[in-house]
Amino acid sequence: MLKTKLIHPQILCALAKSGHTGKILIADGNYPVGSKANPNADRVYLNLSPGKLTATEVLDILLTAVPIESACAMYTADGDTPEIVDTFSSMLNVPVEQLDPTDFYKLTYDQNMALVIATGEQRLYGNLILTIGVVE
Repeated sequence: MLKTKLIHPQILCALAKSGHTGKILIADGNYPVGSKANPNADRVYLNLSPGKLTATEVLDILLTAVPIESACAMYTADGDTPEIVDTFSSMLNVPVEQLDPTDFYKLTYDQNMALVIATGEQRLYGNLILTIGVVE
């Protein structure tokens, strides 16, 4: 048996294959995970129902498994900071860079995008890209 908080086999496998500079997209319930990310990235569907599981719940568990080097989120179409970005920032030990939606979508096609996790997050713009760091 595993003794870590993260026990999802597909997520563990994708993280093990990825390594340093690999990217993880945590997507909200509105994000088109089938068409707006690198097609070679593994996809895990944790969007059981609206609000289950949330992006912050998934982030909380991922943080127990991998070091994070950088993070970025979307700002709204009006250029405002979504409320959820403050929550992401408080959970991470790295600054959360904010990108306009077009640049955010472009980044999801990065060749290092290893894992896309669909969540049931209902907060708008609740999407986050994490870059895996190194274990020190």
